[in-house]
Amino acid sequence: MDSPHAADVRYLKRKVKGCTLDVHPTETALVVHYEVEAMILGELGEPMVGERKECQKIIRLKSLTSSTDTFSLAQKVVEECRLIHPSKLGEVEQLLRLTFVRQLDEEANINSVDEYVERLYEDVPEKIRGATLLLQLARNPDNLEEIILNETVLGALARVLREDWKQSVDLATTIIHVFFCLSSFSQFHGLVTHFKIGALCMNIVEFELKKYDLWREELQKKKKNLKKEQQKCVRKYQCLVTKQEQLLRVALCLLLKLAEDTRTELKMRNKNIVHTLVKVLERDDQELLLVAVSFLKKLSIFLENKNDMAETSAVEKLSLLVPCEHTELLSTTLRLLLNLSFDTTLRSHMVQAGLIPKLSALLADEAQRQISMCLLYHVSIDHRFKSMFADTDCIPQLMKMVYECGKEKMDMELVSLCINLAANKTNAQLMCEGNGLKVLMKRAVKLEDVLVMKTIRNISQHSGPTKTLFLDHVGDLAAQISEDKPEEFVIECLGTLANLTIPDLDWALVMEEYNLMPFLKNRLKPGSAEDDLMLEVVIMIGTVSTDDSCAAMLARSGVITALIELLNAQQEDDEFVCQIVFVFYQMVFHKATRDVLIKETQAPAYLIDLMHDNNPEICRVVVNTLDIIAEHDEEWGKKIQTEKFRWYNSQWLEMVNGQMDMAEDTFLYGEDGEPMVGDGSGLQCMFSALFTADGSVTPDFYLDFQHGDLLQTGYLSRCVSFSFTRNNSFGPVLCEQSMIISADTSVEPAEIRHLCRGL
Repeated sequence: MDSPHAADVRYLKRKVKGCTLDVHPTETALVVHYEVEAMILGELGEPMVGERKECQKIIRLKSLTSSTDTFSLAQKVVEECRLIHPSKLGEVEQLLRLTFVRQLDEEANINSVDEYVERLYEDVPEKIRGATLLLQLARNPDNLEEIILNETVLGALARVLREDWKQSVDLATTIIHVFFCLSSFSQFHGLVTHFKIGALCMNIVEFELKKYDLWREELQKKKKNLKKEQQKCVRKYQCLVTKQEQLLRVALCLLLKLAEDTRTELKMRNKNIVHTLVKVLERDDQELLLVAVSFLKKLSIFLENKNDMAETSAVEKLSLLVPCEHTELLSTTLRLLLNLSFDTTLRSHMVQAGLIPKLSALLADEAQRQISMCLLYHVSIDHRFKSMFADTDCIPQLMKMVYECGKEKMDMELVSLCINLAANKTNAQLMCEGNGLKVLMKRAVKLEDVLVMKTIRNISQHSGPTKTLFLDHVGDLAAQISEDKPEEFVIECLGTLANLTIPDLDWALVMEEYNLMPFLKNRLKPGSAEDDLMLEVVIMIGTVSTDDSCAAMLARSGVITALIELLNAQQEDDEFVCQIVFVFYQMVFHKATRDVLIKETQAPAYLIDLMHDNNPEICRVVVNTLDIIAEHDEEWGKKIQTEKFRWYNSQWLEMVNGQMDMAEDTFLYGEDGEPMVGDGSGLQCMFSALFTADGSVTPDFYLDFQHGDLLQTGYLSRCVSFSFTRNNSFGPVLCEQSMIISADTSVEPAEIRHLCRGL
């Protein structure tokens, strides 16, 4: 071709056409076929000389191994080779897979194992090639035995991994994958352990995680650079992370297999495997996350591992995985959270991480429904968190499931969660919305379902509009109080009725219409039924006693006497005692029952005996009951007052005796060794707050005493008792003569001074 004159040449135009891709016939490479059209343009842009040339470019794939992410590698090829249009990304990925498969199909042979081992002594690309071929053989379980019989194979792989794992991620990934194939069978675990592959994998994982942190720091620094350089750095970073995640995934899978032996698992824990796995939860690759979460789930059954997870904030990181599109990862994460939810502190962390609304939303997913309900049940055990369910879609979802149960019994997880949530007032109101209570009652009565009735019982304990809804169901509940019904079901029905403290409810009519009196009275006999049933009967009697006519009916039927007998039999059970005393308290408000209680029974005497019980709740109810009795019966009023005075006198004497015993060693002798018995100084110090030095009553004390203020200030309570001995001996108080000064008795100062001089 003749060259044009230099002055006439203005432009040179070059154009690439017809780019096609193919696999290299012999090498691990792709071939790009393209045509270049070069044209020289004249001064006016007209073509002067043109030429076409067919070319090809070979893209060698040295890093193509079994663990290579073909999609990422295809992206890299398209980005770095400008001849390939981005639209051909899918074609490039297919050719990469074809290259790898054809390569293996052509060369992998069990009879060539020694040849593959020899490649492990060459440079890194040949090592990768040899390890890849061995991996392809190891994936077939039929070849494992023959590989193991060749003594040099595993030793060479272990040596290369130990020496060169830092030089090539692909090499390390491939070799670890070979050992993972062996670890899939427990009989080969000893062989893997012999080469210390587990410990080496732990070191590799820790090193890679630290390297990942450095990568992120460098990427943050380079973000300040130009946009083009920044994009290049991000692509490089993503490629490195992809390869690293493949290495981490296969290494953790190997460790998970080896952890089937608890002794090996303990060694891993000593090397902080839990901390390592929790750190992996920060990654984005879902397959890697699945391995890490599965490993943590296995470890979480041990207390020490659970505590390690609490220290590393595992719950907060796991909550970020709920929900997720990866079904298996989501299910495994929920099961791990369920294992951790047995710990009270970790349940609090779950609530703080916002898991309640997330789990409530998962109730709509049938695949995750059961495990989500189990988790919500554990959270609902804590009373602090019950109210949070009202702000979610949880309760409407639960009630929808109840409707869908039909004639079948509800799942245990569903009804258990309903029982816990019904203990909260707001939740109970949401359950009763629409026909909620009616549906629950219908199911409970028709199926005699004890757990559903427990839910209803919890709903009935709340005051407000929910309690009035039970007016339509009192008859259904009362009809279940029968000997023909299961005892556990009757207990729940009785408990529900006992909660219905509704002013508009005519208990006398209910008792008569359903003939409840014989059933209640017969169950008050000691030993006639289980304690739980008898207790519910007592509580039921306390509730119906608020009705005047019903209380009179109970008194005439001899229930009070039966309660006293039951009180004697169950005097060691504080719950029984408190409930029986409460029945007496209800009955003293009605004239008919009060007269029967006071004049025809020994109930007041039993109440006096219980006046100073160790249980403060029993004492409070007893004192209130006795105060009402004392107001309406003068004789019992004096007995009650006398008993109170006797009690306070004995308490005062015990206090004085105790103080004397404590002061005996200190005050019996002075500094000079002379006895101090005769001057009474020891006793005088105890009365210094009440008497002056000359033995007279202090003015403040006397004024307070006359105006009754001592009862309020705490110096005297209900009665004031002084015990004085007539002799001058000092020591334990000798109660030869004592005087009781009650709060309603006036005492002249002269009398008190006279007594003080007698000391």
